[in-house]
Amino acid sequence: MEGGAVGTVQKFFKSWYFKVLCALAVFAVALMIRAAASGSADVFLSQAVSVISQPFLNFSTSITNSVNDFLDRFVRAEELYLENEELKKQLQEANEKLIEYERNKREVEQYRDFLGLKETNPDYEFEPATVIGRDSTNRFYSFTIDRGELHGVEEGDPVITADGLVGIISEVGLTYSHVRTILDISVNVGVYDISTRDSGILTGDITLSTEGICKLEYLPLESGIASGNLIVTSGIGGVFPKDLPVGTVRSIKIDSSGLSLTAEIIPSADIEDITNVVIIKSFNGQSTGFSDSSEEGGETE
Repeated sequence: MEGGAVGTVQKFFKSWYFKVLCALAVFAVALMIRAAASGSADVFLSQAVSVISQPFLNFSTSITNSVNDFLDRFVRAEELYLENEELKKQLQEANEKLIEYERNKREVEQYRDFLGLKETNPDYEFEPATVIGRDSTNRFYSFTIDRGELHGVEEGDPVITADGLVGIISEVGLTYSHVRTILDISVNVGVYDISTRDSGILTGDITLSTEGICKLEYLPLESGIASGNLIVTSGIGGVFPKDLPVGTVRSIKIDSSGLSLTAEIIPSADIEDITNVVIIKSFNGQSTGFSDSSEEGGETE
């Protein structure tokens, strides 16, 4: 054990570490002797302390700068985060204002379109609505609007545009409603030719609906109805107000029974592509209740 320790000591004294230490010691002693001889021991000690402490000062300064840089980046990141959140909030508020503006603009435009109708019929109570969904499987172009019970909408309320009759409310939720159009075979509307005063029943047709066309049935054989004539609601039955534009006559033919005429009607409203409508919630003479297959009086096939 002792031999091993002695061997280790001997190796140390022979190593280059020991030689370097000896050289440094000799150098330090020489500096001290010179300083003592010249009377500048204090200066020597000051220089020695400066030389020894400088690396530590440099290291400390480097650490301090690094910490400051890190803290600056952290604080700046927090500031950027808060600025980003504020910008997001401002953008959201701007979007909400834009949506509100567009909604108000649309309603103003709709009311402007219906101003003449309102002036002529002050008893009408309107409710503007927007189309929010369409049933792609429905061949009669039924759709959903963003108004319901909370807005005073009821089943059986007529739905129109500035151009004319679109359909009728068939189902009502709290904030939405479904609309059946006049192209639907279950919707029957009492109408008349404004030129000849001949009346009949407007309804849908499975074949014609693919063209966006409906049909007018039970016209008298002696009717003078002609292509291009305007068809309007008769008001019979109290489901639809009188004199709402419905469409124009495209063609006329004798029906299969040979007892009356049938006309093809081009709807006044662009039923396939409408985006905004107005619901007539009430009018003088309006009936209550909703029938699934007979909106107005008259016979059906």
